Amino acid sequence: MANPEPNILVIDGNPDRAAVVERGLVESGWVRVSTIGPSVNLLARIQALAPDVIIIDLENPDRDTLEQMFQVSRVVQRPIAMFVDQSDSQMIHAAIEAGVSAYVVDGLRQDRIKPIVETAITRFNAFDRLRRERDEAQSKLQDRKQVEKAKGLLMKHRGLSEEDAYNLMRRTAMKQNRKLSDIAQSVITAFEMEL
Repeated sequence: MANPEPNILVIDGNPDRAAVVERGLVESGWVRVSTIGPSVNLLARIQALAPDVIIIDLENPDRDTLEQMFQVSRVVQRPIAMFVDQSDSQMIHAAIEAGVSAYVVDGLRQDRIKPIVETAITRFNAFDRLRRERDEAQSKLQDRKQVEKAKGLLMKHRGLSEEDAYNLMRRTAMKQNRKLSDIAQSVITAFEMEL
């Protein structure tokens, strides 16, 4: 996260517990803190507030409440620390799968809030970097596959050598100021339309 002073959102239906979390955050130097309770339109409210970090504090969550919170964590790509009083291995697994960065059972104490939030931010940033690197690698692999397929089509239907097919696409990309993969996709589309 680039922002040195993150905007933190606390989601808690219990005002007393929310006050403990908020006090812990403010005493840690984080003053941009908002608090809301769980609600039907929770996702819309979160998106409107656009927090950098989300802290979810649930006393004794039922499955429906947990699923709503997990849905939030899947959709909102932010560091999320979740505090619950009770849990089981299924809930922990579901929380991690949903993207919760820190899942703390029976651990809500004011003095623990700062290190837990810092851990959630660090863990989120590490996984986010890995996700971006994976997506970039997958994109490059897909681009390479398209170029290879387009070369094969040019070789087969135009009688070009592999080098000539590649050079033709590369020159076209340079002339049109486009990416080689875009030209490859155009070649593939053109040949598919002829069939």
